Amino acid sequence: MMKADMTMKKPFDGLLVIALEQAVAAPYLSSRLADGGARVIKIEREEGDFARRYDSVVNGESAYFVWLNRGKESLKLNIKDSGDKQLLERLIEKADIFIQNLAPGAAGRAGFDSLALRQKHPRLITCDISGYGEEGSYVQRKAYDLLIQAETGLSAVTGRPEGPGRVGVSVCDIAAGMHGLTGVLQALYEREKTGVGQGIKVSLFDGMADWMTVPLLHQEYGGKAPDRVGMNHPSIAPYGAYSVGNKAEAAQVVLSIQNEREWQSFCQGVLTMPGLLDDPRFLTNELRVMDRVALDQIVELVFSGLNKHELEIRMEKASIAFGWLNSVSDLSVHPQLRRVSVKGELGEIRQVASPIQIQNNEGNISCDSWGGVPAVGEHDEQIRQEFGVVSG
Repeated sequence: MMKADMTMKKPFDGLLVIALEQAVAAPYLSSRLADGGARVIKIEREEGDFARRYDSVVNGESAYFVWLNRGKESLKLNIKDSGDKQLLERLIEKADIFIQNLAPGAAGRAGFDSLALRQKHPRLITCDISGYGEEGSYVQRKAYDLLIQAETGLSAVTGRPEGPGRVGVSVCDIAAGMHGLTGVLQALYEREKTGVGQGIKVSLFDGMADWMTVPLLHQEYGGKAPDRVGMNHPSIAPYGAYSVGNKAEAAQVVLSIQNEREWQSFCQGVLTMPGLLDDPRFLTNELRVMDRVALDQIVELVFSGLNKHELEIRMEKASIAFGWLNSVSDLSVHPQLRRVSVKGELGEIRQVASPIQIQNNEGNISCDSWGGVPAVGEHDEQIRQEFGVVSG
């Protein structure tokens, strides 16, 4: 049995990260560095990161903010003030990584252009996160998650046939933060070899355009993007949600058939209809997709005569991949959900544990140990004393 180890050293211990950040994408990146042991100093305006006021559902704090800013230190600065600007310069001088996602050009106009910073501090790694990148006619456009979902065509392939839909989480912001993290890790590895930092540039648009590669290839090489098919997969069948039992039970199972071996097992062991294997409508995956309506009617008919327990037994015996269509309240009590407690301004906050578990060669797993969610400017005095009190 694996044991949790509170004493394991974290991989980013000793790294200093300065994050001139707001909203979601950059805080996602810096939060993952903080989870890994880096010291992250978050630079905020007097009023704080505007994500602090998205909502107040978590003991009076914003859900987005408490998720993405645990374990950071908060420093209030007005970078237009000469003293505060000098303090930020001192912080960057000592930093390993500088992250910013201000409006296009704002960091440069304030004197914190990433290239100039790296020329002055060759070991520094910088990461600039933007909406549409730094070239082209969209550079100056404001960019938020739903706008990028729309611009990249993600909304056009999401939802039901009746109309486009929004992915229910801020996937474009998160993708940009993840790509930024990947770039920073690459730069850290390069610096280990050369001693020189690099500049990482990622955008919300580029990140989601990459994730849209499969629909784009269908459009450009097949002449048509995948249709919106709700809880079905556009190019695999059967792969989607099906009702189970009678209406009173109201359960839906999501199943996936990935190859012909699984299709054979599904027909024989789950549907108990081996004759379907010779049905000319369903001989290949492409044919099954073309005749999805007829196939789904057969599956629904069989499933209507089974309850959840009976179907689970058949699925597991036939080695078919499946899951239940859960609500968020179901997730909150899911047996696989790992939790960790974090200190908030107004009380303890239960958060999802890190998706990354690190195991040492003795078989022990590192235990999540995150700092709390900072109040605006909570660490002002401490940081000013450490790096030198500067006033304008």
